[in-house]
Amino acid sequence: MPSSREVTQLMGKGNGGAAGIAIGKAFVLPDWEWDVAEKSVDVADMAYEFEKLYEGVRISKSELQQIKQEIAEVLGTEESNIFDAHLAILDDPVFLGEVAGIIQRQYKAAEVAVKEVVDKFVNMFDLLDDEYMKERALDIKDVGTRLLKHLLGTFEEAKPPEDHPFIIVAKELTPSQLARLDPSRLLGIVTAAGGKTSHVAIMARAMGIPFVFGFEAVVQTGDMLVIDGDTGEVLVNPDEAVVGKYRERQTRIIEERERLQDIIHLPSATKDGTSVHLLANIASPKELEQAIRLGAEGVGLFRTEMIYMDRPGWPKEDEQLDIYRKAVELLAGKPLVVRTLDIGGDKLLDYISLPEEDNPVLGYRGIRISLDRRDMFKTQMKAILRASFYGPVKLLLPMISSVDEIRRAKEVLELAKRELRQAGHPFDEQIEVGIMIEVPAAVSIADLLAEEVQFFSIGTNDLVQYVLAVDRMNDKISHLYEPYHPAVLRVLKHIVEIAKRTGVSVSVCGELAGDPDALPIWLGLGVHQLSMSGQSLLNVKSRLLGLSAERCRGLISELLACRTSAEMKALLREAMPEPDADSSEES
Repeated sequence: MPSSREVTQLMGKGNGGAAGIAIGKAFVLPDWEWDVAEKSVDVADMAYEFEKLYEGVRISKSELQQIKQEIAEVLGTEESNIFDAHLAILDDPVFLGEVAGIIQRQYKAAEVAVKEVVDKFVNMFDLLDDEYMKERALDIKDVGTRLLKHLLGTFEEAKPPEDHPFIIVAKELTPSQLARLDPSRLLGIVTAAGGKTSHVAIMARAMGIPFVFGFEAVVQTGDMLVIDGDTGEVLVNPDEAVVGKYRERQTRIIEERERLQDIIHLPSATKDGTSVHLLANIASPKELEQAIRLGAEGVGLFRTEMIYMDRPGWPKEDEQLDIYRKAVELLAGKPLVVRTLDIGGDKLLDYISLPEEDNPVLGYRGIRISLDRRDMFKTQMKAILRASFYGPVKLLLPMISSVDEIRRAKEVLELAKRELRQAGHPFDEQIEVGIMIEVPAAVSIADLLAEEVQFFSIGTNDLVQYVLAVDRMNDKISHLYEPYHPAVLRVLKHIVEIAKRTGVSVSVCGELAGDPDALPIWLGLGVHQLSMSGQSLLNVKSRLLGLSAERCRGLISELLACRTSAEMKALLREAMPEPDADSSEES
């Protein structure tokens, strides 16, 4: 393969992790892994190995506390709390217990034991079909690298240039590595690994540094790069004319960011006065804090899986209550929709045994697991109910495909209520129960399901893949995953019509809710609650402010007449042009 220096202009595509455009020379961080040779120890040396381990942990924790303090001074307390996750790993009895067990039972050196345990947890998280958990693997690797450094000796990483700004390029970048870089000279970040919810992405957004992940083309130190943290585009050694165009876009993006900040406090409504509630999808109270700053009017989807991950056993009722209560208090009267545990098949917990499945997307997951493990399910129900005492909370059931599943779930809910009454714990007796509409069976019997619940939440991610029979994680066919397929629109129309006819409220919480291009569809169908990632809120709101709900309602019949997704997209572009002709490039 020719090097990037032999190419006049190489253009590649990754994924946008932090918005903005960066233009500058590349500094490539060399790939590096600790090479830990097998080493056994005598029983007589066991005490020394434990002393070495705990001293390494002590020094590592001291370093992390120092980094946390430095980050707090530069970015603020919230961003510095990222390193609490690293400190928690070093305090985790499961992590340290496994390391100690290998030393004690297998007579291995401390560094060998640490490497084995780190590799085990990293591999476990990497196998999960969940972006958030894959990115937690990098935290474990970061902590493991720091600890191994003290067990094996010092290691000096390649240092970036001091005479000019740079764009760092790496296979993967850890929060600790990013914390050591001078933000005044760091223009942008490009990695092969990573994701939008990684701690590096969170830090990059807080620092205002463009970030592209999933880019694997050949780049050498000194290459001129242009990166677009919105689209994921990376240009290597572009000509001056191209660089000039991107500098112009860079200026416009800065101006657009300033404009979006100005609309945070404006009502979320169309120009002809139709209100749309813009809610946030979150996995933790920390994500909620950011969403509130961006104008979120509540939480339409609290993914509770993360509460159950990276721990030795089922979380206790009080542990869960603390998390849900914090979210309720942050919302200060705005609604919180909590989805019960949605794991299974491709999203596993280390402390329960689940069968291996050839097709986990259609397998043992979601409500199916919860109904089989009623004690776990009841514990979560009780925590959610208790949180409802502090503010408006709704309960959301995932992967529903039958009336029987809802009724069985409500039996557990009633049992949870009865136990709470006996224990004297207050809660909202009239808590609303809703279901995810994400499988074709739920669409077909939506009228029957509506008799059992108070609201529908359309999960477009799974719904689209089930309707089209396309596994969106399968690289061979992922191009067939098309949310604007005519079949999808007809399914959505059916769901919304059933909801209106039966009197249940309806919202959308999949990726399509956060796509500004889909807004005319939701307005046309009469959906007035959309839940999305915090980063999508202002872009959707900006588009909303310029649309006419009346015009969108008239557009639905034309969209339903489209025979292909290309026709539908063209009609949306033609009927709903961007406010600025250039803004589609920047979105």
